Amino acid sequence: MYFRYLVSGAISLALVCFSVVSQADYSQNESTKTFMAEMIKKHQFDQKELLQIFTQAEKKDSILKAISRPAEKRLEWEGYRKIFLTKDRIKKGKAFLKANQSTLQRAEQKYGVPAHIITSIIGVETRYGQHKGNYRVVDALSTLAFDYPPRSKFFKSELEQALLLSKEQGFKPLELTGSYAGAMGYGQFIPSSYRHYAVDFDGDNVADILDNPIDAIGSVANYFAEHKWRSGQAVTFKLEASMVGGQHKKILHDKLKPVHTLGELKAAGLVIPEEYDLSIKAKLQVLEGGAGTEYWVTLHNFYVITRYNHSHLYAMAVYQLAEELR
Repeated sequence: MYFRYLVSGAISLALVCFSVVSQADYSQNESTKTFMAEMIKKHQFDQKELLQIFTQAEKKDSILKAISRPAEKRLEWEGYRKIFLTKDRIKKGKAFLKANQSTLQRAEQKYGVPAHIITSIIGVETRYGQHKGNYRVVDALSTLAFDYPPRSKFFKSELEQALLLSKEQGFKPLELTGSYAGAMGYGQFIPSSYRHYAVDFDGDNVADILDNPIDAIGSVANYFAEHKWRSGQAVTFKLEASMVGGQHKKILHDKLKPVHTLGELKAAGLVIPEEYDLSIKAKLQVLEGGAGTEYWVTLHNFYVITRYNHSHLYAMAVYQLAEELR
């Protein structure tokens, strides 16, 4: 069946085969050669080992397509919410909470991060470990490092981290799988996050967030603690439209980090509940929901969630799913 589509027999078949090999063989890419030389010089990697990896690494057009249109940039809150706030995800989240109750309680006690927040992150990222990604990490990071100029610097760094991680943990680089961006395991840690924040939470001397939910739970909690999660403090609160006032636009901004105080928001016409300290930093977040415009005041812990994924839509999905899991 295949040969019927070749225009000129053996010559065309040879060209097709050459094209496939060229696409798969990153070892002949000049940028890859420079990268390998750096890995040899900086980290004493073996040249033959690197050649073996990059000869087999494949460029994936589906990865380039996916990274060019992430849901966080193409959807409003109404559409984004529908992806993550489903009955099935809530049901499975409650089951995950129950099945891992003692581990989640221990993580909450040690790191100060609520069990329902930890569970929500894992639920949003991988449906509680059910969908960890099917791309080879080497393929994902090579494609983005060498064929995606807008973020090639970042992904070259992550490729470096992935190879170092493999050496440290005894992983086989070509066997690691994850998302189109090279994120791995229950909590979808990129390689640099794996190396910096993954913890051995079950005491077996291995920090395994790929297949071990105990280590994954501890690692997510550690990530939040390292990014200064404030135990016992609120994440966000919602305001009715009548509580916003007509001057709110002057305090709107695109930064994820809060720059105003609640006192400044109040001075701009927002009605702030009395239980909140007006010196606290906060941000007014305006979202387009299914029932119209929504007004949320986001606080420090909301910002911490955005350190996991730099999107206010992502953070709101994590928060609202977590509330459903309480």
